[in-house]
Amino acid sequence: MASTIKEIKNPWIRTLAEYGLITVSIWIMVIGIYFFKFPNHFAFGGVTGFSTVFSQLLHCSASTFTTVANYALLVLGFIFLGKSVGIRTVYATIVMSVSLQALDALVPMHGTLTDQPMLELVFAIMLPAVGSAILFNVGASSGGTDVIAMILKKYTSMNIGSALMAADVAAVGLSFAMYGPSTGLFSIMGLVAKSMVVDNVIENMNLCKCFNIVCEHPQAICDFIIHDLNRSATTFEARGAYSDAHKTVIMTTMRRSQAIRLRNFIRQQEPTAFIMIENSSEIIGKGFSPV
Repeated sequence: MASTIKEIKNPWIRTLAEYGLITVSIWIMVIGIYFFKFPNHFAFGGVTGFSTVFSQLLHCSASTFTTVANYALLVLGFIFLGKSVGIRTVYATIVMSVSLQALDALVPMHGTLTDQPMLELVFAIMLPAVGSAILFNVGASSGGTDVIAMILKKYTSMNIGSALMAADVAAVGLSFAMYGPSTGLFSIMGLVAKSMVVDNVIENMNLCKCFNIVCEHPQAICDFIIHDLNRSATTFEARGAYSDAHKTVIMTTMRRSQAIRLRNFIRQQEPTAFIMIENSSEIIGKGFSPV
């Protein structure tokens, strides 16, 4: 999705599409947080994790506490970081806070949606993870503890990952005291699963296909890669070990949608070509872009 948006030539339309994608990703997160995380008091994951605990102590809704905390962190961000907080982070924070408050007013939750806490834990992890991954790909964040991480990175030598993990562990520990061992154990499961799910979602979204094509007539395939797919390739000469025939090996990398087109083209152009396709979520090199 993010790679498709980057291909839009008109800067105004591209910006509008980016903010539209940020809005959709925030709404995905909000659905998971409001309908599944808050009612079950699952205390993991940044500000919303602390909201499930402190809203009980302060006798306010978790949505209200999240809104106040997010705005307070934004103010701290502008004080300590200035403009580096980023307009996208500000926009995402406002959309999340307004959406949570709107749901609180329009669809008040007086209990859980189902009587299956494990099922609701899955959605409480999965939906915010998908939303966070989309935000990451657009180059935005949902604010909250991300602002704390940015401040720590600028002013201290503290390990940011460890600091944020310590905050999450503290929220989970408080959930044991507030809601008992069942909720606390579910929160531990959520904390462990959250990072793995986010990483896997991001890897899937950034997944590229790496081709090694062994063929006898490389020119048509290279022309298709360059002119039709707008990618590049590397070729080198080879010789078949059994047949001793002259071969050319083409190496190229592209998005999954482009990979399907290339595979179909090769099957039509040179059915005897030998194709090896591998997945990769991290490709580093000058000139390479996944878009």
